[in-house]
Amino acid sequence: MSDCLFCKMVAGEIVPNIVFEDDHILAFHDIQPQAPIHILIIPKKHISTLNDADDTLLLGKLMQTAAQLAKKLGVADAGYRTVINCNELGGQAVYHLHIHLLAGRQMLWSPG
Repeated sequence: MSDCLFCKMVAGEIVPNIVFEDDHILAFHDIQPQAPIHILIIPKKHISTLNDADDTLLLGKLMQTAAQLAKKLGVADAGYRTVINCNELGGQAVYHLHIHLLAGRQMLWSPG
């Protein structure tokens, strides 16, 4: 998608602060972090929302990547949070599926 911010990152038009990349996934630091560690993990294939995701292998790989990055960053044992926002009321701002990996502080749950 030509107007998708994350697709532009995958295409190399915008260069994020990358922490992981393979043939299917790109992970990078969020430019507006909500925690000391805030990584976005995206599929390179454009999928607008979680509702549009039908590739279970890719979804599993996204989650495995989150866990592997938590280990690599040294926060797996202390704890971390993964979040997928879906559509407007779910808080999704960029319509390209992504997982937020948040860590480095106590994550308090708030129903909003």
